[in-house]
Amino acid sequence: MIESEDPDEETSVRDAVDRSRSGAPAAGAVVRDRFSSDEVFQRIVAAADEEITSGSRELFFSGLAAGFAITITFLLYASLYASTGGDPILSALLYPLGFVYIIIGGYQLYTENTLPPVALTLERLASIPALLRHWSIVLAGNFTGGALGAATLSWGGVFSPEAATAAFDIAQHGVETGWWDLFFKAAFAGLIVAGVVWVEYAARDTISRLVVVYLAFLAIPLGNLFHVVVSFTEMLYLAFAGQIAVHVGLVEFVLPVLLGNTLGGIVLVTVVNYFQTSERRLESARFDGVDRQLSPREWVFGSFAGRSYVPLIDTAESSGHDDTGPYRIVVPIANPRTETHLVDLACTLARDREGATVHAVHIIQMPNRAAMRYDAGQSQRIVAESEELMEGIRETARSYDVACDTSTIVSHRSFEDIIDTAEHQDADLVVMGWGNDRPWGAARAERPMDELTSQLPCDFLVLESRGLDVSRALLPTAGGPDSDLSAEVAETLRTVVGTEVTLLHVVDGPEEREAGEQFLSEWAAEHGLEDATFVVDDSGDVEGAICREADDHSLILIGATEEGLLYRLVTDSLHMDVVNEVDSSVLLAERPGERSLIQRLFGHW
Repeated sequence: MIESEDPDEETSVRDAVDRSRSGAPAAGAVVRDRFSSDEVFQRIVAAADEEITSGSRELFFSGLAAGFAITITFLLYASLYASTGGDPILSALLYPLGFVYIIIGGYQLYTENTLPPVALTLERLASIPALLRHWSIVLAGNFTGGALGAATLSWGGVFSPEAATAAFDIAQHGVETGWWDLFFKAAFAGLIVAGVVWVEYAARDTISRLVVVYLAFLAIPLGNLFHVVVSFTEMLYLAFAGQIAVHVGLVEFVLPVLLGNTLGGIVLVTVVNYFQTSERRLESARFDGVDRQLSPREWVFGSFAGRSYVPLIDTAESSGHDDTGPYRIVVPIANPRTETHLVDLACTLARDREGATVHAVHIIQMPNRAAMRYDAGQSQRIVAESEELMEGIRETARSYDVACDTSTIVSHRSFEDIIDTAEHQDADLVVMGWGNDRPWGAARAERPMDELTSQLPCDFLVLESRGLDVSRALLPTAGGPDSDLSAEVAETLRTVVGTEVTLLHVVDGPEEREAGEQFLSEWAAEHGLEDATFVVDDSGDVEGAICREADDHSLILIGATEEGLLYRLVTDSLHMDVVNEVDSSVLLAERPGERSLIQRLFGHW
């Protein structure tokens, strides 16, 4: 064996080999097969980033699978209890099997989530509302899966008569236990489960994880403790047999177990383990560590007060811009090599505003279950590579003599980060591209409904570019604030680059043509577009009229409908001929409005 003469080189090679795919440490720094508490914490943060940014559908069905897997635990416990005559040790031997499936399989279990998301929240990297959202969805999935399992055991003929009797006895024992006894027994169970999660992230191999999970969950029946999802399944088994009312079982049995599991998991394990780590615990786990946190207000109120989550890497500083400051345009970039046209458009619009600034942000989405390396060196390399790529963007801005700054965001999210960046940078306008080649084109897999329940932070322009040419622009209008934004863009393009503007208004028949012409004339005068070409179409077919007129234009400016532009984008409902079949570039515009929550979610009723 040939050894390196340079000890530092040998160590760096060994450390590189020992890095896990997630980027968190794969081996201990002092003892080769043992982690320090800081390294365990870094691994937990890596998992928490993926979990707390997961989509609602993903979380719910993962939780549902976990809840149904609990049925295996109840089934085997009752069956062995019957076959062993109620022996307290033999009947519990297969109790942990459902939990083994859940933890080794990576499903979402509520009691397991009292550690990773809480650790992220304690660091003020995720907000309390984000944590509560995560818990609620996982718990709803667990309970749904447990209900399906209880129904299957009740009416599916799975139990033998002896096992069915044993199942009733086990469930009845829990229901007959006092409220405070349930609470404290559940607190110890919560301690065990959260402790399992901590030890699981300290383990280096699957065998070690299996042994830890098995022994820990075996302690629950042996210690006469209670787990909330198992208890919920047992309660419903009794309810389906008419032995207890559901509301009584929830209040007197499930609720104290839920509170006890939560308290035990958070206070007795998560907080204690968190405070045993050093002040440097985040330095290699996140870019800039504790220097990048949610503000206290954001931490408490989440997206209602700004951001609800801090991305893995975010090199931007808050702009300090206010309503009286220079106009600021944010341009999200997925590929700096191919999206200079977005900066061209943004700079063209900025030239009409004195002192306007363009902020281009390179958003890099990390796919789920493929996290970045959580070490400072890797973070710096990502930032350096992004800065090099963004030089072309800055050069484009310089050619327009427009002030431009750039930043980089690395996150498991993308669409939400656009909203957060606009808010954080006090943007007046966001100019973004759309398409399958951009990560936010898959925004439906994230949490779009969260963004739709709050007002947009600024104006939005979304460009579907087919070789950007702004020489001849078509602006269909029926009035409204979103058409006002389209008009502002058209007027700016006409002033700055001499764009020829055509206004289109569609009416329902020839008898409405005169009123349509009057409307278009008055609307154009209000928006400084009196010199535009006017077209009134009496077919009543808006999309058809736009498509016909598009043949003679290079750019189409379309305002959002009552449903909202972003709603239609994230729900993939923008399949209009005008967007998908015309050869022209399409610029979609949405202005923050006063739509109610119901209107923003479901459109005009």
